[in-house]
Amino acid sequence: MTLPSSDTPLYNHPLPEIEQWLKNCGCQQDDTELHRWYVEQPQWKAELSLDIDRLIVRYLSAGASGEDIERAFKYSLSREDIEQAIFAGP
Repeated sequence: MTLPSSDTPLYNHPLPEIEQWLKNCGCQQDDTELHRWYVEQPQWKAELSLDIDRLIVRYLSAGASGEDIERAFKYSLSREDIEQAIFAGP
């Protein structure tokens, strides 16, 4: 499966390509809630959720007092922009 160019808005990606992209980025899909994904980096871990019109990222226990930090990215952003934002961390 070949992904569209990285400057393509995420809404122009079929769902199987979005799922492949997340796998390529090291994310693991939840077994029961298929819209939910998890990723762990050396400095942080996050839960990603594919919503109707946006991708929601919740960085777990990343706040100054241990609270989660949540960000949302509209599917109108390019895959490259979303990837850079997510993996820059909290």
